[in-house]
Amino acid sequence: MVRRMEKGRRRSPGTPGRSAPPGVVEGACRLLVAGLLSLGVGACSDPAGTAVPPRGDGALAQANDCNLDPDYLRDGGVGKDGIPALTDPSFVAAEPNPENAYLEDDSRVVGIVVEGQALAVPHNALWYHEIVNVNYPKRQLAVTYCPLTGSSMVFDREAVDGDEFGVSGLLWKNNLIMYNRRSGESLWPQMLGQARCGPLEGRSLPRYPAQDMTWAGWKHLHPTTRVLSSTESLGRDWETNPYGNYEALSNDRFLFQDAMPPLDRRRPIKERVLGVPAGLLGGMAFPFGLLEEAEESGERAAVNATVSRELGEHRIVVFWDGEARGAVAFHAHLDGQLLTFRVEGGLIRDVETGTAWTLEGEGWGGELNDARLDPVADAFVAFWGAWAAFRPDTQLWEGGEDLTAGAAFSGR
Repeated sequence: MVRRMEKGRRRSPGTPGRSAPPGVVEGACRLLVAGLLSLGVGACSDPAGTAVPPRGDGALAQANDCNLDPDYLRDGGVGKDGIPALTDPSFVAAEPNPENAYLEDDSRVVGIVVEGQALAVPHNALWYHEIVNVNYPKRQLAVTYCPLTGSSMVFDREAVDGDEFGVSGLLWKNNLIMYNRRSGESLWPQMLGQARCGPLEGRSLPRYPAQDMTWAGWKHLHPTTRVLSSTESLGRDWETNPYGNYEALSNDRFLFQDAMPPLDRRRPIKERVLGVPAGLLGGMAFPFGLLEEAEESGERAAVNATVSRELGEHRIVVFWDGEARGAVAFHAHLDGQLLTFRVEGGLIRDVETGTAWTLEGEGWGGELNDARLDPVADAFVAFWGAWAAFRPDTQLWEGGEDLTAGAAFSGR
């Protein structure tokens, strides 16, 4: 099979004839600090040409008192709020217009549905802002993406009374450390989803279901979606990826390589996986490359699997759509009935009723028409190397011909 590459307008910050906007400078500084000059970033300076040193502002000292292994802590070099989170940004319709012209169909977005409204928060914007605080009357959410670990996660802010989150400028295992702004400032590593120091230490953030896929795939599922407006860019050029080729499968280094435990190299460390957490250090990882290889007619795949949870073993299913380059996990029980899934005639169907299912877990054209599978809310997409670093007891799905017979897994 010819492997499709994730494309998109990803100009290097050093493109001749262009002056780097402020956000590009910030991203380039991170890269230079790590010595990753292979990314095409040849200098670290502000628009006036002055060297930009890392700014600690005391936050790293605070983090050293956290319930975190200090060997993996790093100052990202941009200072607190040097990467500006967005709050209550404006969204525009999906129809082509100047405010969404920064997107191409294969740009990746984090998609959510809030109180009946589909919203898309593109990676293009999250490269520069990392956190978008979304406020609805009954939901206050934080849409987050860490470009260094490739992890997209959406949190329900109810656990902190709707408090907003900002970017601390610190990293743990190369992962974004968030901080809450009002109710007793604490530090929250994104991939842990839990405060690890400060007044709220030990408190966890509930997860909100989200999907990470291409803009074209999300629009196909949600034609009436709204998407983040470029008027919120704060002068950043959302068409330009400040991290250059950092996300490429061929790039086998993290920004602060010495801040990672020994890397699990059974898969390329920058390959995206859908991870399903289990316990504190375990879970299951479904690599995009293997899901792509498992595609059947219609470029879809379905993987039936069993995950060990606190209350015992639980059946899940992972749907994959090759055109959307998206993977989503669902609970396989529906109203007490265990369903098994397979691809038939280009569609994902359950064996028990023959109902077809969309990538969103909605049934149509069968006995379970209009039924909805419950998403595994805490599943999320990340780079394989980061997922395995945070969950060293993870199992790795290694593919297989009979995807409907249950997944075969390999532990460390």
